[in-house]
Amino acid sequence: MLRKLLTLFAALCTAVGVAVMLPAASAGAAPACVTAWNSSTVYTGGKTASYNGHNWYAKWWTQNERPGSSDVWRDEGACGTGGGGDDGGQNNGFVVSEAQFNQMFPNRNPFYTYAGLVNALKSYPAFATTGSDTVKKQEAAAFLANVSHETAGLYYIVEQNTANYPHYCDRNQPYGCPAGQAAYYGRGPIQLSWNFNYKAAGDALGIDLLNNPWRVEQDPAVAMSTGLWYWNTQNGPGTMTGHNAMVNGAGFGQTIRSINGALECDGKNPAQVQSRVTRYQQFTQILGVPTGANLYC
Repeated sequence: MLRKLLTLFAALCTAVGVAVMLPAASAGAAPACVTAWNSSTVYTGGKTASYNGHNWYAKWWTQNERPGSSDVWRDEGACGTGGGGDDGGQNNGFVVSEAQFNQMFPNRNPFYTYAGLVNALKSYPAFATTGSDTVKKQEAAAFLANVSHETAGLYYIVEQNTANYPHYCDRNQPYGCPAGQAAYYGRGPIQLSWNFNYKAAGDALGIDLLNNPWRVEQDPAVAMSTGLWYWNTQNGPGTMTGHNAMVNGAGFGQTIRSINGALECDGKNPAQVQSRVTRYQQFTQILGVPTGANLYC
């Protein structure tokens, strides 16, 4: 009898164990995100796309209709990795996933990597982490849009007009130009130039860029760090940093003013301003957020 009771008890324990474990096994992880939605892509009935952390199913032909904004798309539920999800399955906390980064820069130079960008974020922890989720994504889109304009889609690493190279040495600075008269040309995503900017960026980042400015064109993380240094700390010809412009609601137009306002804003070069605005509109669309007001300068 005792043996029978022990056998029955063991069976019950096993059954309870299975019952406890089944929900965890059946819940599982969210399905992978399919290819991210693209406003220029034509989707016919039955095609799928991911957007804002969900997979979507096209019921009929559509183009440039954002998933969730019309009846053409059927929500297939949350997805876990890649595509257009909120974080694309990344565990780094950045509001732009690698898939979204690739979508923004399909023809970028291999030098510019997503890993390099994520590594550079450590230097400026307030970037794209301040404010609401919408503001965070708007700031990321604003920075990347300006960067895209400066480098033709993260294609160029160094300034293309070599005739300008000797002009970026300000001999009035007490430290001079130890790397050479023509060593401080534009490099990296924000096209950092001038000896005083290399000195200031290097001091802020703990890197000797005054004596070795070439690191900006040799190390993807250093390159991205210089872009974030300017964005987060420099007013340029404007009255605020790009970071403050986005998190305080001044708008994208003020980021243009801070980067190149003296040459572009107030009607000086509307085509260049429009180029930046168009890229910002594209990138906010990829991230699934509105652009906000005050796009122009």
